[in-house]
Amino acid sequence: MAAAVAWISFTPVKGLRLLHPDEVSLTADGVPGDRAVFLVDAQNRMVSATRLGPLVAVVPEHDAAAGTLALRFPGGSEVTDRIALGEPEEVAFYDERLHARPVLGAFSEALSEHCGTSLRMLASPRDRPGVDRGSDGGVTVLSVASLERLREVAGDAARVDPRRFRMTFGVEGLEAHEEDGWIGREVTIGRARLRVAGNVGRCALTTRQPDTGVVDFKTLHHLRAYRDDIETTEPLPFGVHARVLRPGRVRVGDPVSPAAPAP
Repeated sequence: MAAAVAWISFTPVKGLRLLHPDEVSLTADGVPGDRAVFLVDAQNRMVSATRLGPLVAVVPEHDAAAGTLALRFPGGSEVTDRIALGEPEEVAFYDERLHARPVLGAFSEALSEHCGTSLRMLASPRDRPGVDRGSDGGVTVLSVASLERLREVAGDAARVDPRRFRMTFGVEGLEAHEEDGWIGREVTIGRARLRVAGNVGRCALTTRQPDTGVVDFKTLHHLRAYRDDIETTEPLPFGVHARVLRPGRVRVGDPVSPAAPAP
């Protein structure tokens, strides 16, 4: 079976529910609008679903053409408004200091009430994509076979949901962890071309159920059982991250082809 795109995922608001389009047009920064908005706590530090599980229960929808954002909450309530931005302010994004603009309106208040803690929504600076590794990791890739391997190790197929890992592209038609061998190589995916830069190390977010955010699976324990002693760029690797070299459209079902390794 030839390698092909099995799924596409992104979210306009970091930490909120993933969306799964049938196609995207990659730019140099990855999927347009991916994690373009993020949240900070009362100390102006970025916060995601790793710390606040209830965030994944909120479904975002960004209409770039209309300039609107909608948040749909469990129980059916919804907040929709045009995106208006305030003046830039300095906030912490992991170990970086970013000058980001607050998103005005009712979004922050609604998310604060949903999570039971003070949150504010900010738009990522134009020169710094909202994905964790910036443009160097503008997209992430995971093989379907790697998920199957984890299911075998864990003995729990139902809980090994690909959404736990929040990867841009899933690829079918590969061996388990074959994507690890792409590090340092170029990969054509649909009409785009990537250079795979490193492994994606996993964190506690993967232990949360992807619809509710409740911790329900010892993902890191199972990864440690068979992935703890391999050569890797980040601890507990599961999938890889890549830079977009040639922007282009990618559809579910498109072929995925790595360049031959250097002699």
